[in-house]
Amino acid sequence: MEALWVAAAFALGLLASRLGLPPLVGYLGAGFALHGLGLRETEFLHYAAEIGVLLMLFTVGLKLRFQDLLEPRVLVAGGLHLLLFSLLAFLLLRNLPLAMALAFSSTVLVAKVLEGKKELTTYHGRLAIGILVLQDLVAVGLISLYGGGTPSPWAVLLLLFPLVRQGVAWLLEKSGHEELLVLFGLGLALLGGETFRQVGLSPELGALLTGALLSGHAKGPEMAKALWALKEAFLVAFFLDIGLREGIRGVEAGVVGGLLLLLGLKAPLFFALFLLLGLRARTGFVAGMHLGNYSEFALIVGVVLERAGHLPVNLTSLALTVALSMALSAPLARYSHTLYKRLEPRLLRLERRGTHPDQEPERLEGATVLIVGMGRTGGAVYRVLEENGERPFGLDADPEKVERHRAKGRRVLYGDAEDPELWERLDLRGLKAVVLALPDLEAKLLAARWLKERGFSGILAATSFHLEEDPVLKAAGVSLLFHPFREAGERLAERVLKEVAIMGEVSHGRS
Repeated sequence: MEALWVAAAFALGLLASRLGLPPLVGYLGAGFALHGLGLRETEFLHYAAEIGVLLMLFTVGLKLRFQDLLEPRVLVAGGLHLLLFSLLAFLLLRNLPLAMALAFSSTVLVAKVLEGKKELTTYHGRLAIGILVLQDLVAVGLISLYGGGTPSPWAVLLLLFPLVRQGVAWLLEKSGHEELLVLFGLGLALLGGETFRQVGLSPELGALLTGALLSGHAKGPEMAKALWALKEAFLVAFFLDIGLREGIRGVEAGVVGGLLLLLGLKAPLFFALFLLLGLRARTGFVAGMHLGNYSEFALIVGVVLERAGHLPVNLTSLALTVALSMALSAPLARYSHTLYKRLEPRLLRLERRGTHPDQEPERLEGATVLIVGMGRTGGAVYRVLEENGERPFGLDADPEKVERHRAKGRRVLYGDAEDPELWERLDLRGLKAVVLALPDLEAKLLAARWLKERGFSGILAATSFHLEEDPVLKAAGVSLLFHPFREAGERLAERVLKEVAIMGEVSHGRS
């Protein structure tokens, strides 16, 4: 049975990928197809799916900053959207708990798409995740209220949860860098989820907050990277489980169509709220596109309401609607930057005038080299250039990285390489070179093409992590490629040869 699940998920996931869609669309389709063949979800698949969700939320928690949740724009935009969209859904369904559940966006899908594009720490990524966490907190209360259960009195002990951070951090330090690190991360995700479950709270929230205990720890990113493959494998089970749970039998076409039409209002409503709160049109558009879907929590609430006899629609129709919303939303979110580029002239007219909290620079203060992406590679490039008399300037979409570099006295500002407005307004005079030290291929391609459109004639360098990326980057205008993994080995070999030569000379002199 398990072999058939894996084979179907791989086949349809590969097909979806070839069609330019995220593989998860194929995984959802595989679940529906297997259900049509008479197969059903099993306890093993359901448990594997739950582990995938817990691991996803745990890794999101590793990168979460609690101050992001308290940001007024998260609270206001998230709260108002929840209220307004719930009212719209209530007019259609006449059922308040289900209407509220439909106002939630999918934490699993949005986090997966953002992580795939390396945008979890960008301004719009932090904004989206903050709103999702706010929604999840409301969802926990909703499920507890209508599920007939209440949190255990022991739940108050979770207020002491932050006190265990020091002990968990100590164990993380002792876990090394290989299989023990993976095992420790998996154990933390499961333990956090089970602890919250035992006191009557959401295990998903438990995994998220357990990961947040280690947010900001130096080994947090390493643990997230180590868990990546394990998390991806278990998440396949989550999407299969959605399809296998109900299939497409007994679908109410009118309900599905009406809910999908309603879905079309979700992203525009977010966009309007973000604009009212003073954000730039691009930030509001991209964040809204990521949040324009229905949540897996809608299915959970649907099951609870069905058991209580209060579900106004067929559960199969609800499951298909949620699945279709994910299938529609994922590619739109994936290419939201490209879509914004096409719609930019119209959307900019709606933007509020004045200074925005996500404002990007227009001048580079006499810089000779611009470095886009101030991670490890970009930071090293900045340091070497500065030591050799150049005047580097750094841009990064992660506000936390910007703060760290500025604390070191470096000239680094917030800037998103996938923002066309950045390249249209940025004064490129005096630049000898631009270095694109970004992890995402699409971001490098977009930046290179916009620089080419601006007529930039200096050196355009970029990192390339796979040889198949080379011709694509060169076609976009990149003149200098650096392969971090391969060339790091070459530099190490050169240093070894140099040391061998020195030792040979020393040995020869002694003889």
